[in-house]
Amino acid sequence: MDRRARWVYMVCMDIVTRLFTLLHGRPVGQDAAGNRYFTERKTRAGNRQRRWVVYKGEPDASAVPPEWHMWLHHTVDAPLSEAGRKPWQKPHLANQTGSAARYRPVATRSGGADYEAWTPGS
Repeated sequence: MDRRARWVYMVCMDIVTRLFTLLHGRPVGQDAAGNRYFTERKTRAGNRQRRWVVYKGEPDASAVPPEWHMWLHHTVDAPLSEAGRKPWQKPHLANQTGSAARYRPVATRSGGADYEAWTPGS
């Protein structure tokens, strides 16, 4: 899919999601990143209640913190409190792949002086 087609698709899906949220959604909460979480006002007979997220900014599933991920996937009935986090737990970060903040092993950070890549057959 080319860049323009992807943009059109994302805009259309955003409009559809916002319209569905306006007509059928009941707000449940918001995380520290500004993502808003919703559930259906009426549950259909014999089905689980739908749960969804409206992202702040670019849609990125890795931006959903673990507390809300568990709620979205029906692992827990109510979202967990972020206040219950342990002092040693780091705050949630979205996937940093492809950015300057990506993970790099220590051996490759110094310019490769103490790192030698493996090559097959050597």
